[in-house]
Amino acid sequence: MIYTLTLNPSIDYIVHLDKFVSGLTNRTTSEEYYIGGKGINVSCILAELGMESTALGFTAGFVGEAIEKGLCDMGIHSDFIRLKEGISRINVKIKAENESEINGQGPHISEEDFACLLAKTDAIKEGDTIVLAGSIPKTVSEDAYEQILRRVEWRNIRIVVDATNKLLLNCLAYRPFLIKPNRQELSELFERDVSDERDIEFCARELLKKGARNVIVSLGGNGAILFAENGCIYRCGVVREKVLNTVGSGDSMVAGFIAGFEKTRDYEYALKLGAACGNATAFSPGLAKREKINEILGRL
Repeated sequence: MIYTLTLNPSIDYIVHLDKFVSGLTNRTTSEEYYIGGKGINVSCILAELGMESTALGFTAGFVGEAIEKGLCDMGIHSDFIRLKEGISRINVKIKAENESEINGQGPHISEEDFACLLAKTDAIKEGDTIVLAGSIPKTVSEDAYEQILRRVEWRNIRIVVDATNKLLLNCLAYRPFLIKPNRQELSELFERDVSDERDIEFCARELLKKGARNVIVSLGGNGAILFAENGCIYRCGVVREKVLNTVGSGDSMVAGFIAGFEKTRDYEYALKLGAACGNATAFSPGLAKREKINEILGRL
């Protein structure tokens, strides 16, 4: 089983306007609603690829109920902890001449609530995969991911971490199966300008030394490079098409890689499927659907 963790899920309310004028009433030309959160995005793409997963995390209030129902309607199993107080986030994305975001804070997560989450991870068994994705809410301890990894580290499971800065670095000691920094995140991690492939390779190999087993470096319009645990380097390009949406593209790549490796144990194919999923989401108004993923896969 694949488990995905989203500590602070949301409903993303996307509004399209011809023009946004501050201080006045603005009327939308169209609206969209999506269930948001990096781990949830991974679960959604896995479902499109025919892979089962269980979404873990916290929900609260009527928004939390909508999140759980929405996942159920998509055929995605969830095992969220329902908080007694607060409301899960509603994030507003404004798309006019420019794009702006207003992200909510989310409910308070107590130590007792987090202990309940740790207990749920006891269901994860040998051969399973857990995906830790996104930032940590302010109400949760900064070492939340490390607490989870300490709890599961002796069970021979695959660990995927899609996080940034110290949050990522502190997880490397647990030998994650996959991490996926982009060029900018590498620059922040190593406090240096990562401008060419030599810099990218240096940084990726340092991350491998620190404990990562496989490192995908996403390069946006220039594709992606996988530095694999078998010592090989794999590259995959991109398909040229109008970009409609960048939210969830990286999560889609993670899901595609996991699914591709689960099915074939082939690193090169896993990278290709990951790239196809990431591209397909970028060319879709929301997360990619299976038909679009298959189309892009055939063009890579």
